[in-house]
Amino acid sequence: MTSSTTSLLAPVEQDLDILTDNLKQLIGARHPILGAAAEHLFEAGGKRIRPAIVLLVSRATMPNNHLTSRHRRLAEITEMIHTASLVHDDVVDEADLRRNVETVNSLFDNKIAVLAGDFLFAQSSWYLANLDNLQVVKLLSEVIRDFAEGEILQGLNRFDIGASIDSYLDKSYYKTASLMANSAKAAAVLSDASLDMTQSLYDYGRNLGLAFQIVDDILDFTGSTEVLGKPAGSDLASGNLTVPVLYALEEQPYLEILLEREFSESEDLSKALELVQNSNGIDKARQLAASHTKMAAQSLNCLAASDSKDALHELTNYVVSRLY
Repeated sequence: MTSSTTSLLAPVEQDLDILTDNLKQLIGARHPILGAAAEHLFEAGGKRIRPAIVLLVSRATMPNNHLTSRHRRLAEITEMIHTASLVHDDVVDEADLRRNVETVNSLFDNKIAVLAGDFLFAQSSWYLANLDNLQVVKLLSEVIRDFAEGEILQGLNRFDIGASIDSYLDKSYYKTASLMANSAKAAAVLSDASLDMTQSLYDYGRNLGLAFQIVDDILDFTGSTEVLGKPAGSDLASGNLTVPVLYALEEQPYLEILLEREFSESEDLSKALELVQNSNGIDKARQLAASHTKMAAQSLNCLAASDSKDALHELTNYVVSRLY
């Protein structure tokens, strides 16, 4: 966990340490290669925000902030699903770095990386079934389907200058927000929370996840390779038109020409990056992210006062603070 999130997630810091140790044992016990991949993945500097949300929602919705073994296992399943999606993303994107650490596909090769991702999805599904809660199984199974749909949509819509903000948000939901929304709701379900509360916590995760993705997409233009853990501008280079680009297209007609010819000339990508930087696209994207974090924060009104609720609220501020 990074220093910027350590104090933020203080109510579940020890829970997250237990989670990381458990994940290495759950995944690494079956095969040395998977063990090496698991060790690498879970020590790669991730913030563990997704399982933290599950643990914080669990504590915030349980009497006396009590955490059950099923809540803990749900958090582990959430991180397994997230990690599996990252492994597959890196294969699809042919990425060598993630969080400034070599990817599984660059360390072992694409075949092992695909199989490791498949194993993580399968393992998460098995543990999910053993929670013996059909609603939770449905919620997390939907996430796995959404990940696949998001990747397919992204692959099919490369350099699509006709994409809308709504279609971008749909794809962002599939790729990022679905896991946050459905896992937060699942945690509330395991706490026997009311229907209204479970829906509000779904809304919290959905809006937080959308804001998180929008911020990531802004950082692709404003962050350094060192901060991003991957080359800056990589989304645009691969034809993934994120929200700063979609807004910039409204102001910069020449950007459309560069995208239509898919950066076939040597200076095209650098010109496109400059056009986005010189538009209002990044500022408009910041406003969109802030709007979703505000909605996420409002969804927490259903919870009683607690350190866990405070941490969930602070997460909404943290998402946007990554831009500054």
